[in-house]
Amino acid sequence: MTAAPRVAVVVFPGTWSDRDFLDLAPVLGWQATAVWHAESVIGDVDAVVLPGGFAHGDHLRTGAIARFSPVMGAVQEFADAGGPVIGSCNGFQILCEAQLLPGVLMRNDHLQFRCDWQTLRVESHMGPWLSADELAAGDVIRLPISHGEGRYYAEDATLDRLEADGRVVLRYADASGTVSADANPNGSSRSIAGIVNERANVLGLMPHPERASEDEVGGTDGLRLLRSLERWLTRQPAVAERR
Repeated sequence: MTAAPRVAVVVFPGTWSDRDFLDLAPVLGWQATAVWHAESVIGDVDAVVLPGGFAHGDHLRTGAIARFSPVMGAVQEFADAGGPVIGSCNGFQILCEAQLLPGVLMRNDHLQFRCDWQTLRVESHMGPWLSADELAAGDVIRLPISHGEGRYYAEDATLDRLEADGRVVLRYADASGTVSADANPNGSSRSIAGIVNERANVLGLMPHPERASEDEVGGTDGLRLLRSLERWLTRQPAVAERR
């Protein structure tokens, strides 16, 4: 693939980080289109973004209503075909509620909303969002977090399976890359900050890569994840051919 990636940015009532992705698209050279949650199609795209925010006001629990939006059927079909999907913060919560990823996101263990820059350790470089050309296992990066319900939880059997399959891709860490309870901002199980599905084409993470894309806002490590998509797409056939 040589053309600019075509990306659908899904917008739910209460979504706000869609604007960050849409503003970032020209920086990346992407063609990004906002897709309202009531749509049943996402169009001819190369990737799908579920951005952060408070979909449906986080009523019931985060992502619980958004999973029933008509657009999620199209997102599911796209992911099943091997299409790249990324969900950051609220998007991660929605992916878990829609069972595109295992586990749940619960209230932070300290019951506080945290909005700060967070150090992360890259555990694995699986799939389109963590290219080995951009990120290596053991790399330490910094991305901002902004959540009150970011504590990832799953049963031990699920966590063990994620670990064994290399599907835990990001962990909370300190500046040296050491994982510890003190460096965990929300009490997440095993300090997990990001995971992928079995095919590794769906990535969910609580930090916001789209908010770490320019030096003026504090750092550009988010570009390393997003640029990974471009490298992956150059090595793949069109989405319509990935079945």
